[in-house]
Amino acid sequence: MKTTLKWMALLCFFATTAFSQKNIDPTPEDVQRAKQLREKYSKDDIAVLESTDNISFDFNKKGSKVTVNHNSKEHLMNINYRADIHKYEFYDSESSIESFSMKYRNDKSTSFFVKDEFYKDKDLFYNDAKVKYMTVDFPVQGYTYRYEMQKKYDDVKYFTTLYFNDEYPILKKTISFSIPSWLEVELKEFNFEGYKINKTSRQENNITYVTYTMEDIPAVYKDEDAPGRSYTYPHILVLAKSFTKDGAQTTLFKTSDDLYKWYKSLLAMMTDDTTVMKAKVAELTANAKTDDEKIKNIYYWVQDNIRYIAFEDGIAGFKPDESNNVFEKRYGDCKGMANLIKQMLKLAGFDARLSWIGTKHIAYDYKTPSLAVDNHMICTLMYKGKKYFLDGTEKFNSLGEYAERIQNKEVMIEDGDKCIIDKIPTVTYAANKEQFKATLSIVNERLTGNCNHNYIGESRAQFLNIYNSFETNKKKERLEGYLSKQDKNILASDIKTSDFQNRDAKLNLDYKINIANKVSSFDNEIYIDLEFMNEFKGFAMKDRKVDYEMDYKTDYESQINLVIPDGYKVTRMPSNLSIKENNFDINITFDKTDKEIIYKKSFIFKNGCIKASEIDKWNDFNKKMIENYNQQITITK
Repeated sequence: MKTTLKWMALLCFFATTAFSQKNIDPTPEDVQRAKQLREKYSKDDIAVLESTDNISFDFNKKGSKVTVNHNSKEHLMNINYRADIHKYEFYDSESSIESFSMKYRNDKSTSFFVKDEFYKDKDLFYNDAKVKYMTVDFPVQGYTYRYEMQKKYDDVKYFTTLYFNDEYPILKKTISFSIPSWLEVELKEFNFEGYKINKTSRQENNITYVTYTMEDIPAVYKDEDAPGRSYTYPHILVLAKSFTKDGAQTTLFKTSDDLYKWYKSLLAMMTDDTTVMKAKVAELTANAKTDDEKIKNIYYWVQDNIRYIAFEDGIAGFKPDESNNVFEKRYGDCKGMANLIKQMLKLAGFDARLSWIGTKHIAYDYKTPSLAVDNHMICTLMYKGKKYFLDGTEKFNSLGEYAERIQNKEVMIEDGDKCIIDKIPTVTYAANKEQFKATLSIVNERLTGNCNHNYIGESRAQFLNIYNSFETNKKKERLEGYLSKQDKNILASDIKTSDFQNRDAKLNLDYKINIANKVSSFDNEIYIDLEFMNEFKGFAMKDRKVDYEMDYKTDYESQINLVIPDGYKVTRMPSNLSIKENNFDINITFDKTDKEIIYKKSFIFKNGCIKASEIDKWNDFNKKMIENYNQQITITK
């Protein structure tokens, strides 16, 4: 009897399991659809069949703040044979995730383990960001899940943007807003041009319903060194301007002055104790002969002695740390470093002010007052009728030099109860000129001679960043390897340099070079491969969809002079090569006199980028350039 009962229980178990499995396995229609989607999205494992974001607003009487409810749903399908993904959602001290779940297609909950932990990023020393995530297994093609998430923002000012694109392609995306009549909100649309995005709006019971719908949305491009996504993808910037309760209107962020007022309220929380740095300021300025020298001594000291960290934690993500804390700890984020520069300059008698700025990664300006506009802080020095923008995080910039990432960007400068909106000056590519020159001779089938390399502007700063990353006790060895391009056939030696501590002068290196495997002789002919620098050789961009952004505008010039051995003449040289586009201008030339061969290269990237529309032209030129690099020079006796 007991055996019979066991068999009956097992049969029931298998029957239940089979029924359950049948209800979650993909249907033949699902499999067919997955195959079709895989043909369309051949590089993606997952497709989102439908995605909805519903945004509504409430009022927290206790805190007198507008709160935001963000409900998100997705219908996910595996379009590859199998797939494993992480489904995740970030939150912080100003938000919370109230539900986070994944269900089978039969609406039964999955058993995926949900983890909840602080988010760690190698670029962040500390932040308050947390992440909920689960590992989701798609066992076969066509398998589907339904994802649901409810998130709440405690203050509307921290809810800034909604994007249509995601990490997976989306067949249909709906973003809807329910805006109560007591709340003034502007939905500012970015990058909608060229996309079919349907927008509807209606009013009912003192609520305005706005809905956006978009179909066939590709996944976010995975190209590195790309513009910030606010330049590229269609999205909505949510600008909460004011709310009215009990007949009284409260202004949030209507203008840039409102944004500044909030920033200033954070500064009012600070209690700087500058006594701890008085002695250091006195030391830095004691022997300075001019005010310019005093300013530089303070600015460069902060660059050299305060370690940059990224720190984001609630209000501290926007409020600078007290200058005394940064001074004593010898580290700080951009806000803390800017505040330290300000306080030290004020002690020295200068007019220095904190300033907010969004780097070029962000597309917005102060016409759209929002916390999404700024991601950086610097110090502005008012000196002799001019503004000098001091960025302590740029370790090797000289006074008056500005990194590409902030050039031509609007900056908000503190000015009492009002603010000053200005723009960071921009420079041309010539300000970052890098020059290489070599004079070589052929000795025992080797190229030997002297080289000179010099840098100004951001090319100098980049070199110093590389040099200072070398271990202190191995700098000579590492520098030799750097100048030899880590090539065992190239030996750089006897290096003499300018003063690397002098940020205001051109950086200069002179050294000897000895190169093997570039010369071969047969009978009365010598074959020479004069290319050993190989600039931009591995710089082809395959399947790239968006602009390529460089660290800075580039002006690179190279000249190699090869002494022709006595009794020889040039009988073959590679052809010249050039290209001129809106964003780059490149020339490669070969010339000769009776005594030497002159090989010149010039690479100018005028705006520090290659636009997506120019990538095919660049790749075509790059291929020809490599062919050119591989050609030899022939000299005949």
